[in-house]
Amino acid sequence: MITSHETHVINDDEQDGLREKCGVFGIFGHAEAATITALGLHALQHRGQEAAGVVTFDGNRYHSERRMGLVGDHFAKADTLSRLPGTASIGHVRYSTTGETILRNVQPLFAELSVGGFAVAHNGNLTNGLTLRRKLIAEGAICQSTSDTEVLLHLVARSRRNRIVDRFIDALFQIEGAYAFVCLTNKKLIGARDPLGIRPLVLGQLDGKYILASETCALDLIGAKFIRDIENGEIVVITEDGIESIKPFPAQRERPCVFEYVYFARPDSVVHGRNVYEVRKNMGRVLAREAPADADVIIPVPDSGVPAAIGFSAQSGIPYELGIIRNHYVGRTFILPTQTVRNQGVRMKHSANKAVVEGKRIVLLDDSIVRGTTSVKIVQMMREAGAKEVHFRISSPPILYPDYYGIDLPDRERLLAAQMNLQEMCKFIGCDSLAFLSVDGIYEATNAGKRNPQRPQFSDHCFTGDYPTVLTDQIGESAKQQLSMLAEAS
Repeated sequence: MITSHETHVINDDEQDGLREKCGVFGIFGHAEAATITALGLHALQHRGQEAAGVVTFDGNRYHSERRMGLVGDHFAKADTLSRLPGTASIGHVRYSTTGETILRNVQPLFAELSVGGFAVAHNGNLTNGLTLRRKLIAEGAICQSTSDTEVLLHLVARSRRNRIVDRFIDALFQIEGAYAFVCLTNKKLIGARDPLGIRPLVLGQLDGKYILASETCALDLIGAKFIRDIENGEIVVITEDGIESIKPFPAQRERPCVFEYVYFARPDSVVHGRNVYEVRKNMGRVLAREAPADADVIIPVPDSGVPAAIGFSAQSGIPYELGIIRNHYVGRTFILPTQTVRNQGVRMKHSANKAVVEGKRIVLLDDSIVRGTTSVKIVQMMREAGAKEVHFRISSPPILYPDYYGIDLPDRERLLAAQMNLQEMCKFIGCDSLAFLSVDGIYEATNAGKRNPQRPQFSDHCFTGDYPTVLTDQIGESAKQQLSMLAEAS
């Protein structure tokens, strides 16, 4: 197994922004399972750059390779792939939202159970993970990681059911929150989405073999065919005999995370039947109608602001230009040893294209504002490049509430929009005007109609505070029981 450990240092500017959750991938019955999994993870790299891992099964033994860093740094090497034989494989790319940045938290996690080996890769976050973990440890469980995903392994192991699928279902009924699981057993590849479908998972096929992945872009890279989305609350069991669909939960209206469209999914992916690139352009178009600006040029904050800026430009008739150039060779694992260098973090990643900016009234387009520190530096950069006016437009609503489903957002006290009104935010950032896409606007951009509080189409809690599940770890088990009793009484 792996003994190396790499330190990951994140500078202050990188901490200001949305963080990718995780990406999962699995394939069953293919002679090149590990290679295909590595390619699939490479396509999902945008969902997590801290670490990557692959587990395979060769019919007799499980094989695991887990590494800190990028997929291409380790899994593009022949010697690594040679240590992953087998025709069944699952993989994971990670950005930690629960658990430390250490090798023992890197997924897939694996355990030997009484019914055989069981490996799991998880995208999401369990909102009762800490509560369950404390209970398990109090009852004698020995935890090898600080990840909430390990809770699932313990619950599966402790189930009294005979079949591994039934044990898995038992475990799912005990957990809360958001998840897309991809699991590997001696004879099965299993996928599952949470009852509300907060986290995405798709089904594909390559050379007649089934694939599970977080996004369709992973299927595209390997030349696989997209079959369908795994439904909310659905479990799929893939064996040599084919695929079985199990729906153990009561039917509920799906509430996928709206941030897949705002930021997380790759622009070329199709999420719930919607092309992400087109949705982001629509966000820009709607924003241009809701918050027009008298300006000379539209400039995206690369790369996340590009599609919305194209849409804003098309709707407003104001020319689109690349007024900010991004250095793609500065990554999240770049070590910044001194405060002097850390203070240059934004300039190391972005530089002003002075010929486009100087003397112009510009509209900056970005996808979100979290703490606002990066926005301050971007606006300052535009001023120093000679911008006459700087109007900031954000292609999502203000982030007012933290997330507990797998997005690494700070506490409410550190969310700029939760602490300041629009005028105060504008002054803090240093722009001439500031506007966000409305909540109704984001629904319009996704062609989902206006938001209906009684039947919302998305999980939009970061904007509205409407959390779709009980937050046991946040409110406590006793408060949860009181809520349950009140619900039954009503």
